[in-house]
Amino acid sequence: MAAASEPSALLVLFTALLLLRNSFVHSQGLQIGFYDSYCPDAEDIVRSTVEQYYDKDATIAPGLLRIHFHDCFVQGCDASILISGASSERSAPQNFGLRGFELIDDAKSQLEAVCPGVVSCADILALAARDAVDLRQKFADQGLSDHDLVTLVGAHTIGQTDCQFFSYRLYNFTATGNADPTISQAFLPQLRALCPPNGDPSRRVPLDAGSPDAFDVSFFKNVRDGSAVLESDQRLWSDAATQGAVQKYAGNVRGLFGLRFAYEFPKAMVRMSSVAVKTGRQGEIRRRCSRVN
Repeated sequence: MAAASEPSALLVLFTALLLLRNSFVHSQGLQIGFYDSYCPDAEDIVRSTVEQYYDKDATIAPGLLRIHFHDCFVQGCDASILISGASSERSAPQNFGLRGFELIDDAKSQLEAVCPGVVSCADILALAARDAVDLRQKFADQGLSDHDLVTLVGAHTIGQTDCQFFSYRLYNFTATGNADPTISQAFLPQLRALCPPNGDPSRRVPLDAGSPDAFDVSFFKNVRDGSAVLESDQRLWSDAATQGAVQKYAGNVRGLFGLRFAYEFPKAMVRMSSVAVKTGRQGEIRRRCSRVN
């Protein structure tokens, strides 16, 4: 297994990448943009691949982060988790349910086509995980703020998801054998009852356990109290950039804060709906929405 492991020029920086995102960081001679001289498009290729998969399935973000954690916590950050085989690390019981391997393979194929033998799988995994947790940038790039992000995610107050998209949080989170520590101890048994280890992975679960059929602030109270179903939703509370907005909506005065969310959500929707709108002679008015004229 050790012979198949790969070196990484970026993994030492991974924690700093999460905390400092756009900062220029040095550590033991390593730096963001390490491949600029050897494969200039490397980071752009990985980022675009992550965005492509994310647009189809937003749950790929925590999936990539989980792969990276499992890789690093077993025998070091060497991409050995990516190797398939009956006796491989990837097939070990504690790694059951990991997802996102196809994204890494896709990015690797693209990189090999332009820079053969240059970018390691370990670095691709690190870059993909970095880009997955920096999805707030997608909102910023479109002129939307962190406050807009929190407000729009509030639509989860009437949403649902499948057990398969969050059950990894309930039993063996990041290969520890325990549940995600950000889940409330009071809420964890409820989720486990809905999604047992050998249960139906397609079972639908409300994203707002408090009032799944009402468009209200219950979702934000859940996030504040550690009762968010999705890991990405719960991160809104642990991230200092978004916690304030969550707290404002959650509040203690249900009527006041409920009205504020009901007032601000439509405004955020209008801002989002104004992103890159085609006007005048741009684009076309399609006769059928399912195909171009």
